[in-house]
Amino acid sequence: MFFNKNKKETNRGEKSISPTKTVEKGMVSLIDVIAPSSIEVDFNSIRIGERFYKTFFVVGYPRYVSSNWLSPVIDFSHSLNISMFIYPTSSSDVLSDLRRKTAEMEATISSQIDQGLVVDAKVQAALEDAQGLTEELAKGIERFFQMSLYITLYSESLAELDQASKRLESTLSSLLILPKLSTLQMEEGFKSTIPFGTDNLFLTRNMDTTSLASTFPFTSATLTQEKGIMYGINQQNGSLIIFDRFSLENANEVVFGKSGAGKSFLIKLETMRQFMFGTEIIIIDPEGEYESITKTFGGEYVSFTPSSPIKINPFDLSGMYVEGENELGLKILSLHGLLKIVMGELSAIHDAILDRALVETYRQKGITTDPATQKKQPPLMEDLYKTLLGMEDSNANELALRLEKFIKGSLSGLFNQQSNFDIRNPFTAFSVKALEDELRPIAMHIILDFVWTKIRKSLKKRLLILDEAWYLMRYEDSASFVYGIAKRARKYYLALTTATQDVQDFLSTDYGKAILSNSSIQILLKQSPTEIDTVSQIFYLSQGEKDLLLSASVGEGLFFAGQSHVSIKIVAAQFEKELATSNPQEVKEMRERDAAQPIIAQEGSSLPQTNSIETPSRSTPPQASNPSPLQQIVDAAVQSQDATSQLIAPINQDISSTPNKDEPEIF
Repeated sequence: MFFNKNKKETNRGEKSISPTKTVEKGMVSLIDVIAPSSIEVDFNSIRIGERFYKTFFVVGYPRYVSSNWLSPVIDFSHSLNISMFIYPTSSSDVLSDLRRKTAEMEATISSQIDQGLVVDAKVQAALEDAQGLTEELAKGIERFFQMSLYITLYSESLAELDQASKRLESTLSSLLILPKLSTLQMEEGFKSTIPFGTDNLFLTRNMDTTSLASTFPFTSATLTQEKGIMYGINQQNGSLIIFDRFSLENANEVVFGKSGAGKSFLIKLETMRQFMFGTEIIIIDPEGEYESITKTFGGEYVSFTPSSPIKINPFDLSGMYVEGENELGLKILSLHGLLKIVMGELSAIHDAILDRALVETYRQKGITTDPATQKKQPPLMEDLYKTLLGMEDSNANELALRLEKFIKGSLSGLFNQQSNFDIRNPFTAFSVKALEDELRPIAMHIILDFVWTKIRKSLKKRLLILDEAWYLMRYEDSASFVYGIAKRARKYYLALTTATQDVQDFLSTDYGKAILSNSSIQILLKQSPTEIDTVSQIFYLSQGEKDLLLSASVGEGLFFAGQSHVSIKIVAAQFEKELATSNPQEVKEMRERDAAQPIIAQEGSSLPQTNSIETPSRSTPPQASNPSPLQQIVDAAVQSQDATSQLIAPINQDISSTPNKDEPEIF
């Protein structure tokens, strides 16, 4: 009977199994796919698959903290998981516990006093904290919580995990945080730090609202000053990035970004806004991108070509005396750098002959190291050519032959005439777009040297923009000259902006890295995958910041100022965008719109006119009663420059005076 009954039950069970379940038994489930191959729980660690984990819980906290005090843990240089569990508690229960604890501590202190002992400082401090918290809880200012904090480290090897654990404990100890290893509870600790939302350890610490708020680990930096210009919008919190670059230890700036990332757009916006503050603008423009904005603001656009009537003599001296400086020696050093670009690589013999020839060329014009002689007319490139020929030396003749094309050849009108130009306009741009690529570095070096000579003559708030700086950074002597300007710019109230799309060329030399380290503001726009590793290594970018620069849209990137950096989005008003854009499609649309306006005006003038009123003729063209926003900003900028020129005029008489500080605050 027993056997038959068991057999019937077995048959009934076999019939209850459906074909679907039978098939499922022979298939791999999702759990089988994602589950690790093995799990091994030890006293001090847990191994899941091929990775080792170790969990810490926090039992001691510092007495006083500031906001974002957990950032060293968040930014710890090792992979980790952090879990924070927060439990609200009833204020009435907490108040009763606090009153009891307060009474116990008061009794302890009274007992110590009665026995003639020194009151325990820890008990006294705890009593003061309890009394203060009781008052705030009773008034409803604070609420009471319990918080638990767990940190799980993981590595591919146990030795690496132990090393990282020591560094983590050292970091936590520097913050006065006391961590403990969850010995014999590694499985519970691991489960508490994975996204299940379960606290399997439940090791809590009492916290009030203020203390709990300070543990929030994610705070975004803000770069908003009371005065300055607006660079863009902070993408992390939507605040405005308003910054005065002249308020930093130096006002230099570098802008890195691939072609089309928005470098020129950003620099043009900054140029317009700095010009509104009375800053004198000087631009070296290799690609002819700044002509429109220069002419719109009433500036002077100088095109540097062999046929241009404007000439610059590279042998010009500043004519000013600064104690402790050898003006002639500095000029000869600058000419060495220029002539190495012109002549190519020079041997030690050629370099020594060139130095003697330069000194002799100036001496023949009566110019020596005596400052009184340095106001005489300087020599020309042709004078150096004749001096080299007159040396009657084969090496000197070779140098003269290298110079000949600039004296008698096809480029004779480029560098071989006395200067007939001076920077008088507060908005000046030099263009070398018409020159061949091999001549652009030479022209940029000459212009930069000419500008630097003028800058040192008078103290003004100036902005010097060196676009496509990689042209000069390819040559060691030119790079050294740019670095010298970056290092000394602050002394002359100058802000140097260097921009380039070839980051590797710029940073391949020590001078490029030195210019970067001497620039308080660094702006990184969209980068190409081939250069992101170089940029990441130089700027110590996190993986998230690297991804941001690779996927950024036009006008987006990272803005570094001093020790802070934020994610920036460049924004502009419509009239600013029309001036600053170099997008071919937008430029074409604006030109077509401007070309259509005269046709519309002509059609309007053909309509019959009634009640016309004659007005007296004027010597100047009539202005519109309601000028456009673009005209308003240009007029305001010009008026600002006129007022600033009147204020700065007395200052230029004494180079040691301080600049005027009555400036607008925010644009």
